[in-house]
Amino acid sequence: MPPRISLPAPGKRLSFASPHGSGDALFLSQIAEQARPLVILTAQAHDAQRLLEEIRFFAPTLAVHLLPDWETLPYDQFSPHQDLVSERLATLYQVTHNVCDVLLAPATTALYRLAPRAFLAAHTFFIKQGERLDSDALRAQLALAGYTHVNQVLSPGEFSVRGGLIDLFPMGSPLPYRLDLFGDEIETIRTFDVDTQRSIYPVKEIRLLPAREFPLDDAGRNTFRSNFREKFEGDPSKSRTYKDISQGLAPAGVEYYLPLFFNETATLFDYLPEDATLCLHHEVEEAVEGFWRDTQSRYRLLAGDKDRPLLPPDELFLPLDRFFGSLKPFARIDLTSGTADNGSTLPVPAVQVDRRADNPLEKLQGFASAFTGRILLVAESLGRRETMSQFLGENGLKPALCETWADFQAASDKFMLGVAPLSNGFALPGVSQALITETELYATQVRQVRRREAAKKASSENLLRDLSEVKVGDPVVHEQHGIGRYLGLVNLDLGEGETEFLHLEYAGNDKLYVPVSQLHLISRYSGAAPESAPLHRLGSGHWEKAKKKALKQVRDTAAELLNLYAQRAARQGHVFNIKPHDYEAFAASFDFEETPDQAAAIQAVVEDMTSGRPMDRLICGDVGFGKTEVALRAAFVAVADGKQVAILVPTTLLAEQHFLNFSDRFADWPVKIAELSRFRSAKETTEALKGLAEGKVDIVIGTHKLIQPDIQFKNLGLVIIDEEHRFGVRQKERLKALRAEVDVLTLTATPIPRTLSMSLEGLRDFSVIATAPQKRLSIKTFVHPYSEGLVREAVLRELKRGGQVYFLHNEVDTIQNMREKLETLLPEARIGVAHGQLRERELEHVMRDFYQQRFNLLLCSTIIETGIDIPSANTIIMHRADKFGLAQLHQLRGRVGRSHHQAYAYLLTPESEALTALAKKRLEAIQMMEDLGAGFYLAMHDLEIRGAGEILGESQSGEMQEIGFTLYAAMLENTVKALKDGREPDMEAPLGITTEINLHTPALLPNDYCGDINERLTIYKRLANCETLEQLDAMHEELVDRFGLLPPATRALFDTHRLRILAKPLGIVKIDAGPDSLKVQFQPQPPIDPLKIITLIQTRRNFKLSGPDRLMVAQEMPTAEKRMECALALFKELN
Repeated sequence: MPPRISLPAPGKRLSFASPHGSGDALFLSQIAEQARPLVILTAQAHDAQRLLEEIRFFAPTLAVHLLPDWETLPYDQFSPHQDLVSERLATLYQVTHNVCDVLLAPATTALYRLAPRAFLAAHTFFIKQGERLDSDALRAQLALAGYTHVNQVLSPGEFSVRGGLIDLFPMGSPLPYRLDLFGDEIETIRTFDVDTQRSIYPVKEIRLLPAREFPLDDAGRNTFRSNFREKFEGDPSKSRTYKDISQGLAPAGVEYYLPLFFNETATLFDYLPEDATLCLHHEVEEAVEGFWRDTQSRYRLLAGDKDRPLLPPDELFLPLDRFFGSLKPFARIDLTSGTADNGSTLPVPAVQVDRRADNPLEKLQGFASAFTGRILLVAESLGRRETMSQFLGENGLKPALCETWADFQAASDKFMLGVAPLSNGFALPGVSQALITETELYATQVRQVRRREAAKKASSENLLRDLSEVKVGDPVVHEQHGIGRYLGLVNLDLGEGETEFLHLEYAGNDKLYVPVSQLHLISRYSGAAPESAPLHRLGSGHWEKAKKKALKQVRDTAAELLNLYAQRAARQGHVFNIKPHDYEAFAASFDFEETPDQAAAIQAVVEDMTSGRPMDRLICGDVGFGKTEVALRAAFVAVADGKQVAILVPTTLLAEQHFLNFSDRFADWPVKIAELSRFRSAKETTEALKGLAEGKVDIVIGTHKLIQPDIQFKNLGLVIIDEEHRFGVRQKERLKALRAEVDVLTLTATPIPRTLSMSLEGLRDFSVIATAPQKRLSIKTFVHPYSEGLVREAVLRELKRGGQVYFLHNEVDTIQNMREKLETLLPEARIGVAHGQLRERELEHVMRDFYQQRFNLLLCSTIIETGIDIPSANTIIMHRADKFGLAQLHQLRGRVGRSHHQAYAYLLTPESEALTALAKKRLEAIQMMEDLGAGFYLAMHDLEIRGAGEILGESQSGEMQEIGFTLYAAMLENTVKALKDGREPDMEAPLGITTEINLHTPALLPNDYCGDINERLTIYKRLANCETLEQLDAMHEELVDRFGLLPPATRALFDTHRLRILAKPLGIVKIDAGPDSLKVQFQPQPPIDPLKIITLIQTRRNFKLSGPDRLMVAQEMPTAEKRMECALALFKELN
């Protein structure tokens, strides 16, 4: 690429063919070095985001900013996310103050009319350390700028005043600030962390941008009202939008009235300096024309609503002729997509890794030796770079490491490895350099960091064994010593440097120290209540007896289970045929990217249906995690093969929503869908029943009416049950009978402990969807004594961003009093009431009105628990939350947060003295489980809170309490496995072999590497649960990304686990590697060829047997690395 490019003069344009791969970012960074500011308008929004990261890599000294899209459709009734508004305002401020070298914007964003420059100037102010500050004046100024006063600051655009402390979260700032006043002087300003509320670092001054892109002060409201009356006919007081803004509330979607707040608006071009150079990236013309077509058709579709009159498109957006006219005065560069014909960049040839080949890197090595210049290979993150470096090294390539693009330019190494956010590689023939990214290297399995973040999914079995929530004093189970109490982590030096141990206390104050590398022997105790867990005495033999007794019981249970299993497997199910072409077309109409868990669940269901044994699969996924899509795909497979599908839901409202969803997705297919519920007339019901019997109806959706014996199906093939735990016992029995004949798919958001334990033991096939869809944020949950101030703040925080609120009051007798209270407290809110004693039709009416945003606060009972999706409802307030069960709290909380806005749940209780211990526990559990995907963990908590007995009835609960649910379940799993393979379970080692490893060197996470003790415990446990080298590598990457490169002691910890994983298949129970020898002990009859050991002893002088099952290798090994090498070499020989 030429270092200097002759740039066009103002008013002139130059065209270049777009370079290959991420070469466009390098090319643009070189132009930006010459022409500042450079304004890049991209045809695709994702290109703007990509170029933002890539240009920063090639030119870290440039100030690169993005003006993001609102991420809403024209005329949407949603408002953009507060973070987007925050970034937009910050970028516009940078541009007007000439501190922006490169501005990136999707071309369609440049069509939107913006607030005039004067608005930003008038509403931006600074606060400096050492200044005098009148807090009342500041409050007034912040309120004018659109900031909201709250008790606790959580997101941009909020502030809070507590005595001499003021918390502020300015728009455009990544962190909030805390001002400490001494009298009326600002003594310090520090940033702080929203979650922990801890201060981070001091700053000298902060900039406060307005909280919105339009003014809601008196002047702004008056301008809006007079413009509104002038623009639209009719009585303005009939319009919700007009009424809300008159009261100082911003309704959802108010952005599409922006021009009414000003006497005149600006466009992005009014913000740009005259000497800016414009660059049009790819097909900008097509993108803006497409946008205009869509906008006009949306306007025609939505313009009839008298309640919400719309501005015509040309008042909100730049008409195309004006847009192209505005480009003219600027110097302009066009990057056209297509191939780069001038040869400045070339694509990288195929270099992908083939892990199945003898030499996985053959293609890369071929390219490296044929290419005369230098090569930079880039990983997505520091952790990935570590893994890649190790992988390349093991296969004979040793790249030098480099940190930045400038480092690579300055170095002379032929082959280097760095970290960069680049999406595609390219070659630069002019300077003989090539850049290769992970996309080229792992062609089939590229793992974008963001996707990997989403995919850090815990495997469902490990959740139970997880120790992350163990607190000091909790009971834990050690496989060999029994139940003790956890007293914390301690560091001990046993003469070989410090190592960390788990400190346990047993009956009679006996102490046991367990090295952290052996945490696979420890699990949480869940059985009886933690305070009454039966502690064991060390060395008393009591634990061995308890284990033997439990094992006998387990064997009987396992045999019974297998019998059930065999009956199920012996039945022939229908083998569904899939027409790949049709199935692909149906799957492609899903508008979102599947999450990894969702894809796995879909695949499992399709495999079940095509296998020929009856499917009985439970899909457990949190509310809103895309279980419906799994059901849609299954229904498609069944219908496409000529079978009928019945979908069973607990409530009429849900039937309605599923009906709409299914009708929508099957709109382009010849599929007839019917709904059986109380909303349908007698005539419609009769027709549907007739259609089912004659086979004319393909999919039927209904409540328990569906399983009444008088309903005839012509050819039923699949039953989908949504939220099974809401059905009664009789209905469940009827379902059980159905299972014998057809495929059954059950969807649930909180598994009932009993089904859960059954499914954990592999009695039912089980898929967990624990990954949130991208952009879903976890729900911030507060447990708080009831106070009117808190209710008012919570409701206004939601209404001011245009959202809706659920207020849950579960006593129908007093719900009207509550309504009067709320009307006095919140005159701004429009309140609707829904509860179970309303007639079905009334209830339906209220819910539909809430869905169409005619109310913004729904006062309701738990009737909404399995409700319909309302994406703009993002705050739920539960009055007397202490009266709800865990599953219920979780279900109710899942009503909010169905879009990418931050959702809030307030669980209001009486003063804490009045709470029962169980209610406290439940509320603590739900508050801890803010994570999306917590439904599964919640069921685990439920399992413990109720005591974990009754997997198959009362009989075993005694044994289970004696040894703890986790160990019991593990024994059951192993016993079932053994019996299935036709062998008796091993009474001595019911859980298979465990390997003890000592490298005589500290192996731990040092305190200065990972300071949080709970975090360390979780990581130790997760390492102990790793069963494959891939899982271990993923942990390695994660630690490097979170905490930095591994210190020697942590490397030794990973080595220990690597040996443990490799030793298991060889039947090795103990490895002791010291400075002068390596000792290995095998289990009786290890699964290796004895000839190999004999040959080793005969051919190597330093190998000898010591005892029937022990091998010793005498060798000098001064360092942990040497000991590791020696052990790996031995394993290779034995394999």
